[in-house]
Amino acid sequence: MFDFENLEVCKKAKAFNSVVGKLVLTIGSLDSTTKNQLRRASLSIVLNIAEGTSRFSKADRKNFCVVARGSVFECVAIFDILNDDGILTSDLFTNLYKQAEEISKMLFAMIRNLES
Repeated sequence: MFDFENLEVCKKAKAFNSVVGKLVLTIGSLDSTTKNQLRRASLSIVLNIAEGTSRFSKADRKNFCVVARGSVFECVAIFDILNDDGILTSDLFTNLYKQAEEISKMLFAMIRNLES
C-alpha cells in the first residue's frame, strides 16, 4: 500500500473528484472548456496529494499540498461561476462547497504541520 492511500484527505479528495465527475461534468449545458478545466482541477487535488507523499523533504511535501489546495480553490471558483449562471442548483453548490472547504482545511493543517 502507498502512503497516500491511508490519508483521510486523499480519500475525501477522491470522493470529491467522483462527485464532480458524476454530478457536474455530466451537466449537458456545461461548455467543454469549463468541463475540462474542472476535471483537471479536481483530479489535480488527488494527484498532488499522492505525489507529495513520495517526496523526502518537508519542503517538497508542503509544496505539493499547497498546489493541491490551490486546485481546491480553483474548483470552488468554477462552482461559484456555475452557480451564478444557474447551471448548478443551490443544493449541489452547497454540497460541493462544503466538501471543498473540508479538504482545504485538512490541506492547510498539513501545510502548517510541514512548516515546523
